[in-house]
Parts: sequence; structure tokens; C-alpha cells
Amino acid sequence: MNIILMGLPGAGKGTQASEIIKKYPIPHISTGDMFRKAIKEETELGKEAKSYIDRGELVPDEVTVGIVKDRISEDDAKKGFLLDGFPRTIEQAEALSKILKELDRELDAVINIKVQEEELMNRLTGRRICEICGETYHLVFNPPKVEGICDNDGGKLYQREDDNPETVANRLEVNIKQTKPILDFYKEQNLVKDIDGSKDINEVTEDVISILEELK
Repeated sequence: MNIILMGLPGAGKGTQASEIIKKYPIPHISTGDMFRKAIKEETELGKEAKSYIDRGELVPDEVTVGIVKDRISEDDAKKGFLLDGFPRTIEQAEALSKILKELDRELDAVINIKVQEEELMNRLTGRRICEICGETYHLVFNPPKVEGICDNDGGKLYQREDDNPETVANRLEVNIKQTKPILDFYKEQNLVKDIDGSKDINEVTEDVISILEELK
């Protein structure tokens, strides 16, 4: 099965990706992983991507798309793949359609984990980190025994700059704008399967697996 996993920051994509690949023999392919693999193996496209990254520039679509094509053509992805972080633009989505057509394959579903913005704000701004040992806590889901103090060593807990409400709100806004046209593109093809990501993690997993079982 060939799947794209989508969801805003904090929706639980990483958790669900781990559960999917435990159950199905398909690789979880993220954009970052693809770049690292291509660069490590020093493929032509990997070298090209590295030249842009080293200059602090965005890797152009044609290079990214080429790396995606190489990756999903590999043996471990012949039975399917779980794409995460790609496509990020309509151009990339259209390019992926062409790649799959060339490979005589089809996209089976776009799993979209939906969570209300307010809930995402709570999830993303609640993280706290120990300044001594780096242990991570969450004010709601995994609070310390004593507020503001690490259970392990008594270190003071702090909030990362990119976890503050203003930064998180901006991240969400950017992601919503970025993902809406892509979701619309796939909705036109009846590929989007919306999942309620506000449920308990295990319930979300059950809903995802239920959809995937129908695709088999």
C-alpha cells in the first residue's frame, strides 16, 4: 500500500507512523531521511542536495522530487511506502502523481490526522525541559511531581523558545496555509481519509489501522 501521512505539528503523526510500520512491511519515508540517505550514499542527487543545504538554501523541487523517485523505487518500498513530509506543495504533489504513473503504481490513501488548533496549542506549548539532564515533561500529559522541578535531579524546567505560544501559533498558521491546497488536491481524487487525532492515542491507531485494512 502506498500512503501519505498528513497532519499539523502536534497531531501525532510520528506516533502513528511508528504504529503503521510495526503492522505493515512498508518503510516510513520522511523528507529528512531521504536527504540524509542520498547524501550519505553520495548519489548524484544527494551531492546536489548537499550543495544547496551547505549554502543554507532550499533544495529545489526537481532535486527533491528526484530523490523521492529514487527512494520509492528501492526494493524495500516495492510493496508500498508511508510518505511523511512530502509533498509540501502542489507542484510536488503533481510530480509525485507522475512518478507513480511512471512506476505503474497508485497512491492508495492520504491519512490526515485532524486536531483542533486550540488542542494543538495546548500540546505544543506544554513541553518543559530540565536544564540539567534534558528530561522532557509535558504540563498536561507528563507533568513533573513538583511544578517546575525535574523529578530526576531537581533541575529547573524551562520552555524552549520555539514552544512559546506566539511561535507555535505562527507555525500552525504557516502549516495550515501550506497543507490546505495539498489536501484539496487529494480530496478531488477521493484519497483523503480524515482521522480524529484528539482521541486517545490507541483509539487513533485503531482508526488508522481500520482504514488501512480496508485498502488491503
